[in-house]
Amino acid sequence: MKIAIAATLLASTSAFAPIAQTQIRSTSALNVFKSDITGAQGMVDSIIKEKNCGPVFVRLAWHDSGTYDVNIKDFPKAGGAIGSIRFDPEINHGANAGLAGAVKLLEPVKEKYPDVSYADIFQMASARAIALAGGPSIDMKYGRVDATGPAECSPEGNLPDAEAGPEGKFGGAGGTASTESTSAADHLRKVFYRMGLGDEEIVALSGAHTFGRAYADRSGLGAAKTKFTDGSATKLADGSTTDKYTPGGSSWTEDWLVFDNSYFTTVPDYTKDVDLLKLTSDKVLFTDDQFSFFAEKFRRSKDDFFESYAKAHKALSELGSKFEDVVDDA
Repeated sequence: MKIAIAATLLASTSAFAPIAQTQIRSTSALNVFKSDITGAQGMVDSIIKEKNCGPVFVRLAWHDSGTYDVNIKDFPKAGGAIGSIRFDPEINHGANAGLAGAVKLLEPVKEKYPDVSYADIFQMASARAIALAGGPSIDMKYGRVDATGPAECSPEGNLPDAEAGPEGKFGGAGGTASTESTSAADHLRKVFYRMGLGDEEIVALSGAHTFGRAYADRSGLGAAKTKFTDGSATKLADGSTTDKYTPGGSSWTEDWLVFDNSYFTTVPDYTKDVDLLKLTSDKVLFTDDQFSFFAEKFRRSKDDFFESYAKAHKALSELGSKFEDVVDDA
């Protein structure tokens, strides 16, 4: 049962059919102007605001970048934020169920701004989703070079599990390195240390589960719907409410379209509504000695969480990326 340790990694606004490979461009090196980046960001913002699909964009970007292996030095073999998730077989890995629809939502941006790489668009959509939901502004770098085809996809098995499998083990021997363990904490460390990230980043990135939902037909986790995801109005970052979302799934927090530190105040509080998700990978953040230092810090202070989160998000968004210069407009 794969689940990305990141905001709303399991969120989506609706189910989409897989994308035919003929729809996917294979460009790599591009000549990108700053005006292209600005224009693409404007389109991304409009899509997020219209469809309330920010959570699935976070999941898409993180599942692209989260394949990175710091021990592999060659681009693009190391994986990471290289846009390879748009290709089969990677888009059809079990952990990526439902993400073909997120790629499809962003295709109009690529159509209008073809010189902006898919890798940039995916990471841009994630960062903008966080900011528009009230989260921190991420200091993003653009100019990523895309993977060019299916042969450059990462192997399946690099992303983390939220719950143990039938034999009581998290992870497995697949991917670029084994992540198998009977301990949730050890499993998370195997996954994120492989990326070159540490305990603070693990906890900070986990806090993005404040944003979005889990779906049983994608991760095997969560209910068909709850009182918080049944189509009734839910809160937005500006204090208004909306019911313009596809009902379904389970959220970690009540206001699952708002990015704040409520994940850290909800997970350890057993008086909270039983409809809210509290997975093994969530609860271990408060029981593991090293993780709990950061989890308690973020529970006490949204500002501390945002500071750590912004740094961790930026680091994750650049894993494995090869950058070209973004050119000033003439």
